[in-house]
Amino acid sequence: MRLLALLGYGDRHDRGDPAAVIGHVDDPTAHGDVVEGGGERQPQFADADLVRGVGHDDMCTLCLVQLRYHFRVYPTPGQQIELARAFGCARVVFNDGLRLRQAARQAGEKYICDAELSRRLITEAKLTPERAWLSEVSSVVLQQALADLNTAYRNFFNSITGKRKGRKLSPPRLRSRKDNRQAIRFTKNSRFRVLGNGRLRLPKIGDLDVRWSRTLPSDPSSVAIVRDAAGRYFASFVVQVSDEGLPPVDSEVGIDLGLTHFAVMSDGTKVAAPKFLRRAARKLKRLQQALSRKQKGSANRKKAVVKVARAHARVADTRRDWQHKLSTALIRENQAVYVEDLCVAGLGRTRLAKSVHDAGWAGFTAMVEYKAARYGRTFGRVDRFFPSTRMCSGCGRINDTMALNVRAWDCPCGSHHDRDVNAAKNVKAAGQADFNDRGAHVRPGLVPAARREAVTHPDAACSTRSVEGISVL
Repeated sequence: MRLLALLGYGDRHDRGDPAAVIGHVDDPTAHGDVVEGGGERQPQFADADLVRGVGHDDMCTLCLVQLRYHFRVYPTPGQQIELARAFGCARVVFNDGLRLRQAARQAGEKYICDAELSRRLITEAKLTPERAWLSEVSSVVLQQALADLNTAYRNFFNSITGKRKGRKLSPPRLRSRKDNRQAIRFTKNSRFRVLGNGRLRLPKIGDLDVRWSRTLPSDPSSVAIVRDAAGRYFASFVVQVSDEGLPPVDSEVGIDLGLTHFAVMSDGTKVAAPKFLRRAARKLKRLQQALSRKQKGSANRKKAVVKVARAHARVADTRRDWQHKLSTALIRENQAVYVEDLCVAGLGRTRLAKSVHDAGWAGFTAMVEYKAARYGRTFGRVDRFFPSTRMCSGCGRINDTMALNVRAWDCPCGSHHDRDVNAAKNVKAAGQADFNDRGAHVRPGLVPAARREAVTHPDAACSTRSVEGISVL
């Protein structure tokens, strides 16, 4: 099975080389290798994000989606100064707009529209001595900063009115030059372009050196330049492509996510949890101790902060690359993938918080979901209160309670179950029931979970007990 062949991580990705996951786009249709930066040959699986579906062609029934391609860039010292100036100007315009709207609200005035905000904070502000230096950067960067403010307000209003699902969002906050992430965005209006020599030309910044791993499938509609906490620079392109359906296959799979085993498949396949953060814990501890000894405000402390950020970046990059490989293999080999809708936020408040965040379940399921949408596969989430562990996959009998140390059990119907494999089978059956056109009743109705199962009951979200179906490290 190709799934097991893709789970080795003892190469460059295991060492956490940031370049190993930068500048690639995950593509389940690709099987070859590419050479990155003249170095080692890297698998053609890595980082790509689905932005959103953007249209539908009635003539050829092709759905258009937007993908985000990330590439590492290496600006010169002079270009770094120009980028820092652009980051600062965008931050000032964003904060000015936020303060202006807050002042209008406190004074009881009406909400300031976008056009008025742009006129007062960009066009007129450039004519004043206090903000004359805004002319030193591209006006598109400043306009996009206000667009980000508008998006933040829109998300906040939709959240409090119920139009936006999920957790409630807080109002926009002021940006700081000390924020770990600094970003600016250029649209087509800025006339950025990729030159024939591979460099990225940005207005009032110059030609940036980009480490390309492949060519873009189409002309980008926008590009964002991002500086992370580790001091690395990235170019994030948004391109529009048509979905690429994979050949249909007969297999479907249910997945039970855990900590000892990251994923247990309904066919019995078990994927061991790589535990990237815990494997790097000794080095992170040493770097954190070195940081704590540095005097606050000193140059050595700033250097130590960057070292800690780079170590965490290596962990995150390695985890993301590994999850892309696993999710790609699942989408390529299965027509439908079903997972349990875990409450990661609730699990993050238990004593298992470190292991839960190290596993990265939410990021993995998001990858599987957008890849399924792009390549014509079926993806389903099973309700988090569905008793997948306590229910027999053979007869449907539901046990009252089941201790965490019970890894295998026998049902009165005569079936012998591995705890995790049985849960994966139930997840698959529940997912198939939700997508069954005939309305067949494959699984019973929702049954409240036992009180002893932490974070599986609404009023037990803050419990510190063990989590059902998840082993303690």
